[in-house]
This record gives sequence, C-alpha cells and structure tokens, in this order.
Amino acid sequence: MLKSKHTEEPQIEVKPIHQPRSTEKKEETQVVYLYDFEASAGLRALFDNNRQNIIDTIKIPNLPKCDGAIHIVGDSMYPLLKSGDIILYKQMPLDINNLLYGEMYLLSYDIDGDDYIVVKYIRKSEKGEPFVTLGSENPAHAPRDIDFRRITALALVKASVRINCMI
Repeated sequence: MLKSKHTEEPQIEVKPIHQPRSTEKKEETQVVYLYDFEASAGLRALFDNNRQNIIDTIKIPNLPKCDGAIHIVGDSMYPLLKSGDIILYKQMPLDINNLLYGEMYLLSYDIDGDDYIVVKYIRKSEKGEPFVTLGSENPAHAPRDIDFRRITALALVKASVRINCMI
C-alpha cells in the first residue's frame, strides 16, 4: 500500500523507563575492560592491579564513566540481573559519607576472616552508623546488616549487559 505524500506520521510520545536521580556526564566513547574475575584474588586485588586478567573490552556509546566490567554469578539480584550478566562499575572510596544509599554496588566484605563478594543495594541500617543494610532484588535473599568498616572494596554499578542467544 502506498502512502500519500500529504499524510502526516502520528506523533508518538516516548517515555523513559528509568529516571536517574541525578544527571551524570556521559562519555561519548570509552573502552571498558572486561576482567576475568574468577582468575583474580578478590575484588581489592582486581582494583589494585587492574591491568591483569583482562579478557575483552566493551564499548557502549553514551555510557557513564566506568572503571571496569565483570561477569556476575548468583541469583540475589534476579530478575534485574541474572548469573552470567555483565556489570560495569565505577570504583568508590571506602567512605560511608560518599555512599549513595539505595544504589546498587559491587562490594567485598570480610566476616570472621571470610571474604564475601556480592552485588547488592546499600541502604541505611536501622542500627545506625557505621552499619549499612545490604539488600537484594530477589525476595528469597534476606537483607543483611554489616559494619561498613568491614567493607574492603566498593564500586558503584553503572550499567549491565545481558546477552540473549537465540540459537
């Protein structure tokens, strides 16, 4: 069917699916390194020696400034993030005053000599400072209060990538 040259296209309103809390400077083009996290000796070691264990690069237009990317494992952030998804992160200083409560973080913390590496929301704890609550998207995972001073590495999750193969 041929359209008449005089017919106007209908106006479609486009609404964003997520409204960020603040505007952030976007990088027109940047290369983000994808790290083999399983080959590293932990999150702190990855941050301190960020030239090792690079397995690939990611280039996404208009992405906020990121320091690196890793594949995640686990279902605590399901359905928002699934095991195998890639998260892109920005390292943050270990200062409770710099936290953006309610945001998603990649973090490492130590409890009784065991190192836990998780992707969680960080919220204010009812226990007060220096405690924070680590929350999950998946309701099967209960929130956990930890002393912020036990966090050994911290990064703000800036973006995620999911690969859906149809074959």
